[in-house]
Amino acid sequence: MTALQQAADTASAAAFARAQQVIPGGVNSPVRAFRSVGGTPRFIARAQGPYLYDLDGHELVDLICSWGPMLLGHAHPEVIGAVTAAAQHGTSYGAPTTAEVDLAAAIVERTPVEMVRLVNSGTEATMSVLRLARGITGRDKIVKFAGCYHGHVDALLASAGSGVATLAIPGTPGVTEATTADTIVVEYNDRAAVREAFATYGDQIACLISEAACGNMGVVPPGEEDGVGFNRFLADLCHEHGALFISDEVMTGFRVTASGQFGIDGVEPDLMTFGKVMGGGFPAAAFGGRAELMHSLAPVGGVYQAGTLSGNPVATAAGLTTLRLATPEVYAHVDRAAALLQREVAAALSAAGVPHVIQAAGNLFSVFFVGEDVDAVADYATASTQVTTRYAAFFHSMLDSGVYLPPSAYEGWFLSSAHDDAALDRVVSALPAAAAAAAGAEA
Repeated sequence: MTALQQAADTASAAAFARAQQVIPGGVNSPVRAFRSVGGTPRFIARAQGPYLYDLDGHELVDLICSWGPMLLGHAHPEVIGAVTAAAQHGTSYGAPTTAEVDLAAAIVERTPVEMVRLVNSGTEATMSVLRLARGITGRDKIVKFAGCYHGHVDALLASAGSGVATLAIPGTPGVTEATTADTIVVEYNDRAAVREAFATYGDQIACLISEAACGNMGVVPPGEEDGVGFNRFLADLCHEHGALFISDEVMTGFRVTASGQFGIDGVEPDLMTFGKVMGGGFPAAAFGGRAELMHSLAPVGGVYQAGTLSGNPVATAAGLTTLRLATPEVYAHVDRAAALLQREVAAALSAAGVPHVIQAAGNLFSVFFVGEDVDAVADYATASTQVTTRYAAFFHSMLDSGVYLPPSAYEGWFLSSAHDDAALDRVVSALPAAAAAAAGAEA
């Protein structure tokens, strides 16, 4: 690092010191604190296309894309134009608009759901869909998978992934035993365990919720057995026992394909959750399903859910524009870029003798720094065997070369249609040194 870079880096360090005085841990979402990789988090001043620009003036190729939403890259001119136009008419009404109807219709058009309710975050979507499932079935218990993260909903923080995995917290203080008593946790892709859960509690289970393809313990796609995909198996087993199958597509929806993981395996869940891309970088999410199920929501039915900012006109403008611009060409570009990086990362790590596994769901992928004896990661238990010190060394080498990776070994890598040859070349050129750093890290 040059003297100029060292001097410039004081801007992020100073901002982080100030933040820690007024924000717990200095961040508003735990993974941002760099605790799992060490060092000081970069504070971002602005973003454009495939790049982030931090307070210290560094230009960074962005491979998290705000954890998924920025499918078109940052500050896309048409999205910014739509947002600006909407804001000029007012930023919140607390009353219905045609734009929120248009966004709901766009989601319905691209997915199996017949109706949706707009909310403000993925957490709110999963919280609401659980209440709906319980209200419909009259049952209390839910089934989730270890390592799957569905937002910071109390009942779903048992054995969650993402930041919880990063911080090595098995649960979290503040969640009561009574809240998690109705949550049954099994290993992902373990069909025998799911069958056992339903054999034991089948008439008490309201729903099973699963990430459509896991992305919060690293990317772990649903496996196949005897020609039957894991999501198909889950849906069939739920219906056999009168439970509802909920597919959480907050991360994968409109990201891995135009219609999310549904576009890959074709399984029609009873209920689904969406977020990220459909909000175009603004706080927006949704949950939906068949009309007869959604009609159980107030004001039609008895299951209550509400939100002051739901269907916000500025957020819907961003989401609508993003979905309109998410053409087949956009997905083809992102697919090609993701495939290129997977090949190059694998080549660099192999050349440096670093054991690893790369897994993908569509264009969403992640790198697992697991041992030589692991040839695939099918569940959270295996994902947890990662040598995180190697990832930390890899991460910081890439960051020093101007590439911003997820600051956690348990996250996916995201690309956008704005990642052109110049941005990808910068990533590829940084890989050999990063692989060497990982090889030299203490296991």
